[in-house]
Amino acid sequence: MAEVKLLGLSYSPFSHRVEWALKIKGVKYEFIEEDLQNKSPLLLQSNPIYKKIPVLIHNGKCICESMVILEYIDEAFEGPSILPKDPYDRALARFWAKYVDDKGEAVWKSFFLKGEEQEKAKEEAYEMLKILDNEFKDKKFFVGDKFGFADIVANGAALYLGILEEVSGVVLVTSEKFPNFCAWRDEYCTQNKEYFPSRDELLIRYRAYIQPVAASK
Repeated sequence: MAEVKLLGLSYSPFSHRVEWALKIKGVKYEFIEEDLQNKSPLLLQSNPIYKKIPVLIHNGKCICESMVILEYIDEAFEGPSILPKDPYDRALARFWAKYVDDKGEAVWKSFFLKGEEQEKAKEEAYEMLKILDNEFKDKKFFVGDKFGFADIVANGAALYLGILEEVSGVVLVTSEKFPNFCAWRDEYCTQNKEYFPSRDELLIRYRAYIQPVAASK
């Protein structure tokens, strides 16, 4: 039995953040797929406050919330650093990770809502994308030219955003509007293909989710 277990969903960007960090570190782990409609006793016991995935279980100790888990993995396991060593760069990485995490909800709402609520969400998403486009004007990644913590947290913008655009027909990003953001995304995808979940499987998952939601509006 593995000493490291991850409770998650194979198609969740939050679970994928954690899997990515574990793979970068070379940590062997057992992935336990959860059913959020019928949460397991292990999940409820491991995260009794929020009852959400992902949860990392390391030697019987439970760590919750994906960004907290990323920092734990960086500190608890040997291997390539996920957070920068320089204190200022670490602060920058944490800032951008929190910004992307806080603003991500507006992006998701842009695909799942309709009418005025959707337009309001899209305006907020565009504001975030403009800021990120400006941030990537002179660099490849969030902290200089090195892929790291904030980029892992931003996997939703790099991979899942395009999936949701394709499935829903709502297009938020074009190279004309956000050229620097698109350059970051291209570089991101080129360098990290080995860590991505199957795009075809993600399309199937999100089609099954988005289409019933759209039909009910």
